[in-house]
Amino acid sequence: MQTASLLYYFLLVCWCIDFVENQTNEIPRRQRRRMRYRGSRKGSSANHRPNRQPQIKTSTTVAVVPSVPLINIDDGITEVFDSLIGLSGHESSYSVLPGKKGHCTANGMIMYDKAVWSPKPCITCLCSKGKVICDETTCLSLTCHKTEIPEGECCPVCSDIEPNDPSDSMLLQPLRTQDEMDELLRREKEELEGREKEIHKKDDEKRKRKEKKSQEEKKIHDYEAHQKAEEEISRREEEKRRAYEEEELQIEKEEEEKRKGNELPEQERKQQKSEEEEEEEDEHILRGDVFRMPPRFPIPVPPAEIPPLPTGCSISDTTVSCIHARLTQIPPITDPELTSLELEGNTITSIPDEAFNGIPNLERLDLSKNNITSPGIGPQAFKILKKLKRLYMDGNALVHIPPELPSALEELKINENHLHAIDEDSLQELKNLVTLELEGNKLSEANVSPLAFRPLKSLSYLRLGRNKFRTVPQGLPTSIEELYLENNQIEEISEICFNHTSNINIIVLKHNKLEENRIAPLAWINQENLESIDLSYNKLYHVPSYLPKSLLHLVLIGNQIERIPGYVFGHMKPGLEYLYLSFNKLNNDGIDPVSFYGAYLSLRELFLDHNELKFVPFGITEMKALSFLRLNNNKIRTVPPERICRSVVNDDNVDADSNDDDEEVEDSRLEHLHLENNFINTRELSPYAFSCIRSYSSVVLKPQKIK
Repeated sequence: MQTASLLYYFLLVCWCIDFVENQTNEIPRRQRRRMRYRGSRKGSSANHRPNRQPQIKTSTTVAVVPSVPLINIDDGITEVFDSLIGLSGHESSYSVLPGKKGHCTANGMIMYDKAVWSPKPCITCLCSKGKVICDETTCLSLTCHKTEIPEGECCPVCSDIEPNDPSDSMLLQPLRTQDEMDELLRREKEELEGREKEIHKKDDEKRKRKEKKSQEEKKIHDYEAHQKAEEEISRREEEKRRAYEEEELQIEKEEEEKRKGNELPEQERKQQKSEEEEEEEDEHILRGDVFRMPPRFPIPVPPAEIPPLPTGCSISDTTVSCIHARLTQIPPITDPELTSLELEGNTITSIPDEAFNGIPNLERLDLSKNNITSPGIGPQAFKILKKLKRLYMDGNALVHIPPELPSALEELKINENHLHAIDEDSLQELKNLVTLELEGNKLSEANVSPLAFRPLKSLSYLRLGRNKFRTVPQGLPTSIEELYLENNQIEEISEICFNHTSNINIIVLKHNKLEENRIAPLAWINQENLESIDLSYNKLYHVPSYLPKSLLHLVLIGNQIERIPGYVFGHMKPGLEYLYLSFNKLNNDGIDPVSFYGAYLSLRELFLDHNELKFVPFGITEMKALSFLRLNNNKIRTVPPERICRSVVNDDNVDADSNDDDEEVEDSRLEHLHLENNFINTRELSPYAFSCIRSYSSVVLKPQKIK
């Protein structure tokens, strides 16, 4: 029984030792060595930095020697090491020759005062006032069984676990009870976990220090770059100033020497020249000395602070927004990366020449709704903005277009001002301008030069509404595509108005004083790209003849039109698609069966609402492409089945031909029909009146008027 107990305890001890070794081996060997021998490593050699000179070692002497500044050649950063003299403080026995002015000479090299180098591994030398002092690293004695000297190190380190370690010796003691063994294992586990946590904590702290150091180095680098740029600028200015002063002094000196006639003798001039050459040589030697102590270390200076934005302004990416910020002048902003500035809704009255000097790369500038006047704009105010593409100055008090606008401008808006003249030079150099808006001013054919728009080689969008024009302006550029002249006083359109505008696509002439007999027959009939004309709210009594061949969209709302002449759309190709005749005086006598000739196959939308029609006009059933029909607000009383849908299927006559009728019904594309506000009795309508319309919900019949 006793033998079995001893065998049990022996096996249990072996198992515990094996378990602890397995747990311990989970920690990397390098970390365990650092963890167990941290105390002994403190006395060994310092961290070795291979491939960097000079190498720095720390001695293990008891005496404390004052710290000596050391120049790191690679980084230019001052470091401090604790000792350069050994225990005995003896001087080096190496063959050296003292140099002049505190210099040392070692192995044929000149070492300046306080220079440090390593002639041999584990030996560090210092040049101190012409003398060389060297120090040999002393290693501590180790108690471990097995040692090794790591590569690049001078002193040995332990490479195995010390058997005398108290923590390990505890495992060799005999275990008498199961509780003692469990307590021992728990303590060992807690100790290992604590060490692992300490290692992770130190690694995290080290990583954070590295990140913080990298951020600080980046900031310092940015500050240094900014400082260098400023120093370079100031240096150049200083050199120019000095050169100018030296030139003036030289001139004064020459004049004085000529006046006094006492030039320096030849020998003195030679001596002075030799002294200057010697000074230049000394300076060259000093500049080539890599061990030389710099007179001072540059301290990074942060860049000059940019003035804060005024109250009510905000910045986002490359845009500064000061909308309704109660500004009375353009804020002093210095930011070369700024591309957009919004100053809408303030009380700015002037733009001085230097207003945009700090933001030369501006691409978009909004000065709308201010109180800017023409005299308040400096002649060079916009000249610095070489990249400006969009300028908005709506709602100000300008009487002239601002001068010296940048040639890169693509969009210019000066609506709602007091412009009363455009000279031939007002838009000079704006060859890249695409959009020009001058609505709500006092412009007319009398104060706009016929040559005013000639420089605008790229203009495609021109708005001149709400002005005082009585005729279409002359000299429109050939590149024009859209022309807006609404709310003027135009009375006629001559034959030469659009002679040179072959690319024009849209003309808006609503709210003028045009009559059909004041539109010249050849005004626009030969235009090949003109697709849309808006002649709403004029004085037309008939649909005008001689419309452009390419017209697709004709708007005649709000006139006094009583008749649609026959064949008025017959010459159009591919054919009119949109015809709006709302709010006129059309009656059934003014619409002939041939009024829509030429548009039966192309017309998609037809608006005949708010007229005086008493029944649905003839020809609606012939419009194969019609999808939207407005007949509301007329005097229509009934809708015969054949006026909207061409084919009708009767209850009494259902035969084989009904299949053909159904196909004809399905051919209709009518989707929307408005018949409200007439005098139709909906109960008397034929059930087949709207059979060609796909959805009855698309037919609007209510409300109806009651006589």
